[in-house]
Amino acid sequence: MLLHMGNNNEIVDDPNWIYDIKWDGWRILLHKQGERIEAYTRHGNNVTAKFPELQEVGRSIQTHTAILDCEGVVLRNGISVFDDFAFRGRLTNKSKIEQVTITHPATFIAFDILATDKPYTHKPLVERKEILASIIEPSNSLLVTPSVVGNGSNIFQLTKERNMEGIVGKRSNSTYKTNHRSNDWLKYKHFKVMDVTILGYKENPFTMLVGKQSSNGKYKPLANVEFGFKPEEKRAFREVAKQIITKVEHDIIWLEPRLYCKVQYLERTASGSLRIVSFKGFCLDNISEPIS
Repeated sequence: MLLHMGNNNEIVDDPNWIYDIKWDGWRILLHKQGERIEAYTRHGNNVTAKFPELQEVGRSIQTHTAILDCEGVVLRNGISVFDDFAFRGRLTNKSKIEQVTITHPATFIAFDILATDKPYTHKPLVERKEILASIIEPSNSLLVTPSVVGNGSNIFQLTKERNMEGIVGKRSNSTYKTNHRSNDWLKYKHFKVMDVTILGYKENPFTMLVGKQSSNGKYKPLANVEFGFKPEEKRAFREVAKQIITKVEHDIIWLEPRLYCKVQYLERTASGSLRIVSFKGFCLDNISEPIS
């Protein structure tokens, strides 16, 4: 079941709505049958071999059979770190996977249940939540997401103060509609700001190519930024940029990586790229740390 984007100014404090913390990781469906447990991404990719923690997850599910809807995350001080889980998802070497269960331990945070030995998708969310809580013995590898009834604005503010991704509001009587994007489930996200390096730009329309320096010293492109520029900012940028052009390739004017700016973005994709990005001003300081 998929979500629509909600308007942050229209979060309703209504007892007919249940609000979950929105975790920043990968959407994962867990399938358990007896001793066997498998994990699938929302696109149907089997990622079981990447997460040895699933054996503990299986023991935490107190039924023979279950299908759970979860977010796979790596937690740092209770906050999910997207890059850390994406790093886990990229690994294929078995020995490295075993090593990162210590440095980047994965946790699966369950927020819904589709079935045990019988289906529950037709049941209202409030009942599914009760069933979910009743079959899980929490562990380091499997938790049930905290939920509140009604107080959406309070939990939204709390997640903002803790620098979390946001919240999800769901109608308490909503059924689970597979492969359906429903207005019964709404996500409310906190926009984030990142310092980035300006790698180049285009004209017509004016677009900055921005990125970050990787740990290997190379620069990784993260986004094409088209929005948020004032006319005077464009003019000032062009005056400086023409002094540090390295090459012109097709319609891209590449620059020495000496200019920096802040961008606002909504979320990061599985590859680390930024989505829904806008320019928020130039930086005089260097980028503080590279990406992994």
